[in-house]
Amino acid sequence: MLVLPSTKIKFLVDPTSDAWVQQALSNLDTVLLDHSHCERKAASNALNFMFRYPSSVALVKALTALAQEELSHFELVNQWLERRQVPLAPLSAPPYGSALKAQLRHNEPERMLDMLLVSALIEARSHERLGLLAQHCPEPDLAQFYHSLMASEARHYGTYWMLAMTYFERSQVDQRLAELAAAESQILATLHPQPRVHS
Repeated sequence: MLVLPSTKIKFLVDPTSDAWVQQALSNLDTVLLDHSHCERKAASNALNFMFRYPSSVALVKALTALAQEELSHFELVNQWLERRQVPLAPLSAPPYGSALKAQLRHNEPERMLDMLLVSALIEARSHERLGLLAQHCPEPDLAQFYHSLMASEARHYGTYWMLAMTYFERSQVDQRLAELAAAESQILATLHPQPRVHS
């Protein structure tokens, strides 16, 4: 059994389970392919914010840089897939994303706040799980690759949190973040049978 670190990632209520790590390590190619999809979706998410809130100057500026970095990561992951002779292919999505999206309130400005905080939570979970892969992956080069992405994932969840703080009161942000973080943890309480970054 693996001994997972006790370091708590900011925003996350519960740490990732040992079961997820074991599942991921047993299916590295599938997780890497899903990682490619995650980076593409992350870039798309940043662009969607800019389309939805084009007059929010701080948001547009911050997420332009973030989208560019996500696309660069998408390219890097795809290079790993090519090196491992894993073809680009569709994968069924785990329930994580759709279940989080179901938490979004429909009316503005509450929807904007929820979208920012859900994005922060997804990035925080990605940061945590890439760190676990970096620590436990038996292939040194791939482990180093995961480690190289950790800092940017931490920066990304910080970006979304700072944007929430830019447009909303701290008390409002903290209260809603606690609610959404609890929901995020509950979504992951049952391990999805198919190996995914957010299974």
